[in-house]
Amino acid sequence: VQLQACGGGLVQAGGSLRLSCAASVSTFSSYVMAWFRQAPGKEREFVAAISWSGGSTYYADSVKGRFTISRDNAKNTVYLQMNSLKPEDTAIYYCAADYFTRVLGTKGVDYDYWGQGTLVTVSS
Repeated sequence: VQLQACGGGLVQAGGSLRLSCAASVSTFSSYVMAWFRQAPGKEREFVAAISWSGGSTYYADSVKGRFTISRDNAKNTVYLQMNSLKPEDTAIYYCAADYFTRVLGTKGVDYDYWGQGTLVTVSS
């Protein structure tokens, strides 16, 4: 499984970005998908996760109400819509995949596959 994330960039505080992560796998709808992020000098942290069908989602408290995770199984792609961005959202964002589970994991070890990351920089 290969995951290719894109959509990062430089945005002012209060702005929006949409990240995409395309998966090269024929059974994409069997994977729980998630986004994590790692800010400079900090540990990687969970951002959001979405179930196979997209019917269930889970968010970190720090992004709840501002970020929305979604997926298009026909396109093998998961998205992260980020609104009302803050400087503290600055980080490398990674997408991750967990095969054939019903658990929306929040730890890195819960996920089997990782993308290369895309940098989001929010200026104040």
